[in-house]
Amino acid sequence: MAFTAETWPIGAALLQFPGVQRDGTVVQDAPAARWSAVLAEIAAAGFDHVDLTDSWLRPGDLTPDRREEFATALRGAGLGVTAISVVRRSPIDPDPATAEENLAYLHRTIDAAAELDIPVVCAGLHRPFTAAQRAALWFWTEPGPRDPLGDERTRARCVRRFREVGEHAAERGIAVSLEMYEDTYLGTADGAVALVTDIGLDNVGLNPDIGNIVRLHRPVEDWARMLELTLPHANYWHVKNYHRDHDPATGAYFSVPAPMEQGVISYRLAIEIALENGFNGPICVEHYGGDGLSVSARNRDYLRGLLRVKLGER
Repeated sequence: MAFTAETWPIGAALLQFPGVQRDGTVVQDAPAARWSAVLAEIAAAGFDHVDLTDSWLRPGDLTPDRREEFATALRGAGLGVTAISVVRRSPIDPDPATAEENLAYLHRTIDAAAELDIPVVCAGLHRPFTAAQRAALWFWTEPGPRDPLGDERTRARCVRRFREVGEHAAERGIAVSLEMYEDTYLGTADGAVALVTDIGLDNVGLNPDIGNIVRLHRPVEDWARMLELTLPHANYWHVKNYHRDHDPATGAYFSVPAPMEQGVISYRLAIEIALENGFNGPICVEHYGGDGLSVSARNRDYLRGLLRVKLGER
């Protein structure tokens, strides 16, 4: 489907809305009115789409009746959904029982996406935060769990499991997008492209969320090269930006979240690369810290302005 700058689905992430509210209410078990209140905030910020980040709500773990309640809440807010983003539920977790449950959860999420008419399930290999990450001001300043890079048996299991998920998704008319994340088999541009190529399914692509890489306090790949390699395989896209600096005298690296037009990634060039490679998937705008929803709304407007120019040129 060919989108215009105005119709391109750009959804708000729900990173700034916790799964447990200040009064202790668990969003998963909350009355539908609580869901509607958050969705109303998304709509009031000018969004017509939302990314159902499952740290807020897990559609795959709702009963059919509650899923219908949620569908009603979405309709009431006038919101479409770009994707369900499954976070920190690796299907190759080192604990076999956890890995099996995460795989089963991915399958439940695909079924929920089909019932809710959501086109994409975004999955990945990142795992829950360590204690040090939870304690840090910015979690990416502390090292997180790592996939056993170089372990071909584990990587082959990863390919098999995502292929299984992709085949199920294809039966339900759903696309699967694999999110780039450091220190996993999706942690470099070359590694991500190799993984999705080995999975070998038309409905399984990449989410080239290079912000996850750019923010690291260590040397990283050139952001433009990452996009040149991954965008030809992309079917969904989390976008965000960071200020990044390096002090050669001390070897120290620094990064903090930034509005999309101000960070180290030039999204003017990124959009150009995406369109040149035929990208036409939904987009999700993310931002950590502060009023993340308002910054995301600003990012959405910035993207639409770029799309008007770049699509007009084409």
